[in-house]
Amino acid sequence: MADQRARRRLAAILAADIVGYGLLMEMDEVATLDALRTWRGELLDPLVARLHGRIFKTTGDGVLIEFASAVDAVQCAVDLQHAMENANRTLPNDRRIVLRIGLNLGDVMIEGDDLYGDGVNIAARLETIAEPGGICLSDMVHQSVKTKLKIAFEDIGEQRLKNIAEPIRVFRVHPAGNPVANRGATPALPLSDKPSIAVLPFANLSGDSEQDYFSDGLSEDIITLLSAWRSFPVIARNSSFAFKGQARDIRLIARELSARYVLEGSVRKSVHHVRVTAQLIDAELGHHIWAKKFEGALENIFALQDEITLQIVGSVEPELEKAELRKIDTRRPASMGAWECYLRGREHLHAMTPARNLQARAMFERAIELEPQYSAAAAGLSMTYQREMLFEATDDRAAWEGKALDLARRAVALDAESSIAHYALSGAFIWSNQHAHSIAEARMAVQLNPSDIAAWLALGNRLDIVGQSAEGISILEKTLERNPRNPHNHVYYGQLGRAYINARNHEKALGLLGEAVRLRPDFPNTYHLLAICLGHLGRIEEAQAAAHQCEQLQPGFMAKRAHWNIYLDPAANAHLTLGLRKAGLVQS
Repeated sequence: MADQRARRRLAAILAADIVGYGLLMEMDEVATLDALRTWRGELLDPLVARLHGRIFKTTGDGVLIEFASAVDAVQCAVDLQHAMENANRTLPNDRRIVLRIGLNLGDVMIEGDDLYGDGVNIAARLETIAEPGGICLSDMVHQSVKTKLKIAFEDIGEQRLKNIAEPIRVFRVHPAGNPVANRGATPALPLSDKPSIAVLPFANLSGDSEQDYFSDGLSEDIITLLSAWRSFPVIARNSSFAFKGQARDIRLIARELSARYVLEGSVRKSVHHVRVTAQLIDAELGHHIWAKKFEGALENIFALQDEITLQIVGSVEPELEKAELRKIDTRRPASMGAWECYLRGREHLHAMTPARNLQARAMFERAIELEPQYSAAAAGLSMTYQREMLFEATDDRAAWEGKALDLARRAVALDAESSIAHYALSGAFIWSNQHAHSIAEARMAVQLNPSDIAAWLALGNRLDIVGQSAEGISILEKTLERNPRNPHNHVYYGQLGRAYINARNHEKALGLLGEAVRLRPDFPNTYHLLAICLGHLGRIEEAQAAAHQCEQLQPGFMAKRAHWNIYLDPAANAHLTLGLRKAGLVQS
C-alpha cells in the first residue's frame, strides 16, 4: 500500500496583513490596488527573493511567506517594515500601506505549493496581535535568532491565540532605527487616576459559529482604535477575550479586569445585512451611559466592519469623557488630580469662547504642575494659545505663535505616539506659516489614530490652506458626514465654507456657512466668512449685516481680518479680501 502520510518539513513562516484594508478600498479602490501592485513588485517580491523566501499564499489584504531560516524570516520582516515606512513618507494617508507581521517556526504540512498546520496558523494569529507597523514572533523564532541579529526584543509573555490550544510565549521586535516598529516602545504616561475601559467580545447572534470572525474582528479593531486615543487605558485584548461566551455580571467582570467602564455589544448577521448594537456601561454604578445600533448591507463586509468600528470608537471616547466630567463636576480644582484637571481643561477648551479658553489654560497649567511629563496637558495648553489667535484675542501674535509651538513640540517629545500631541503641533505649525510641517503632523495624527475626528478635519482644512483644495474638501465633507453631532461642527462647516469660497463656488459656500450659523449663532468667525461670501454674491446689505453681527460679538475682529493671509497662495488671500471690498467693508 502506498504511504498516505502527509509530507512535512520545518519552516519559518511570515504572515503579513494590511491594516485597515477595507477602509482603504472604500476610499479609493483603484489607488489602493495600484499601491498594492507597487508594493508587491518593487518592495515585497525583491526582498523575499533576496532572503531566499517563497510566497505560498496571498489574499486581498495579506500574504504568507515560507523561509528555510528563521534568521532570514526575521530579517525580511524588519527590512519590510523599514521599507514600508520609507515608502509611506511621501504618500497621503489614504494611500499608505501599513503592515502587521507575525512570525513562527514550526512543523508544516505540504500539499502541492501550499502549506498547512499549526506552524502556519500560529504565524497568522501572531500577526493579529501585532501593532500596526509592528512585528510579533513566537518563542521558537526568538530562540533561533536572539544571538544572531542585532535587534531589540520585548517579551510580552504568554498569549492565548484564537483556535490555538496552548498559550504561546510572544516577543515584539523593535528594529534599531525603524521608526514604525519603535512606535509604542515608550510606555504610556502612568497616571493612576485615569479610568480604564474593557471591550468585551461582541456576541455573535447569527446562529452560525463560523461568523465569529466578524464579531471578534469588530471587537479587536475597537480595542486597537480606542488604544490609539491614549486618553483612557484600554484593557488588553487577551484579558477581555477570556470572558468570551460567559454570561456573568458586568460589574464582576469589570472588577476582575480593573475596568471602570465596559463596552459590550452584539452582531446579528444575515445573508445580505448586518446589525450591530453597542452599549457603554459604567461598571461602578452598573448602568448604561450610551447605546447605539449600526446597520448596513454586506456588499463589502470589510469596509462595513471598518466603518462601524470608526463610528463606535468615535462615539465612545467623548461619552467616556462626559461621564468622567459628571463625576468630578462638584470638585474644586485644588482637590483634582492631573487627569481631572486635564479633563476639565478639555471641557473649557471645547466651549470655544475667549473667556472659557483662559479657564482651560489655568486647568492645563495645573495639570502640568501636578504631572510635569503630561504630554496631553502640554498639547492642550498649546491649543489655548492657538485658540486666542483664532479668536483674534491677542495683541502679541508672535509671542503666542512661539508659545504654541514650544508647548506642542514638548507634547510630542513626551509622547511621540499621541495623536493629540501631533494634532496640536500641526496647528502650531500652521499658525507660524510652516505649512509643509503642518500637513506632515496632521497626517501623522490621523495615522496614529484613524478615529480622531478633529485630526481628520484639521488635515482637510490644512490641505485647503496649502492649495490642495479638492482633497481638503473631500476629507472635510466625508468626516462631517460621519459625525453629524460633533459639538464643533460649526467651526468645520465654516472651514468647509471657506474652502468653497476659495474654490469660487460661493453659492455652495453660502449654504455651509448658513449651517454653521444655525449650529452656533454666537461665533464671530462665521460671520466674517459670511460677509466675504455675500460680498462675492453681490448681496451687499446682507454682507454688511453679517459684518455688523461679527463686530457686535467681538469688537475689532473685522479690522484684524480685513486682509487675511491664511492661504499659502497670495491670490487666494486676495480673493477673500475682494469679497469684503465688494461689500464696501474694506477700502481699495
